[in-house]
Amino acid sequence: MNGPLDLTFAALADPTRRAILSMLLEDDMAVTDVAEPFEMSLTAISKHLAILARAGLISQERRGRVKWCKLEPGALRAASVWMQGFGQFEPVDLEAFETFLAAELPDPAPLWLQNEADDSQDDDDEADEINDITH
Repeated sequence: MNGPLDLTFAALADPTRRAILSMLLEDDMAVTDVAEPFEMSLTAISKHLAILARAGLISQERRGRVKWCKLEPGALRAASVWMQGFGQFEPVDLEAFETFLAAELPDPAPLWLQNEADDSQDDDDEADEINDITH
């Protein structure tokens, strides 16, 4: 594993590192805050952070006594471009899909009306069963 893409995928292979990246989506965090939700030592978290930094997925800087971590979202661009090359990872336009469904599917009856129809059908079935037994 030599190239940046290899480093990116190696970093993303670990669930702890993926969780750290998700946390950093919210905001920059101090290393101690990153470590807080995990049941592992600060040293272990620091190793995970070093791997993420080596892959360019995060940057770290010292602010006074505290070391801060920041997500570098541009680092995922190469991996995203590589995956999109397969065609099956292209983003889905949900609005266009909703428009397509609205045009292709008949307008369904409201759910409460469907439930009433189902209930009345059940009542008819029970009446038929009672009729069959008594006759």
